[in-house]
Amino acid sequence: MNQQNLEASFSTLILSIASSAAMALGLAPHPETQEMNKDLKMARFNIDLLVLLQTKTKGNLDEDEQKFLESVISDLQLKYVQSEK
Repeated sequence: MNQQNLEASFSTLILSIASSAAMALGLAPHPETQEMNKDLKMARFNIDLLVLLQTKTKGNLDEDEQKFLESVISDLQLKYVQSEK
């Protein structure tokens, strides 16, 4: 990935944390090793980070940012519960 095209934004922050959660859930390969590993404690930690971010930014996000964050959290929480089975 060309780092010059990266833009620091709230959505990028959400996606970065969500990607870490997805990798920890075994849904995406590690970018360097391409291995698919499951680490539910790390997945929970990353999901909790997103929930913390949601709590701390309440009232300060525009509607699209809020909906995006809610959607990502809901999706990851559902996948977390499914992966526990």
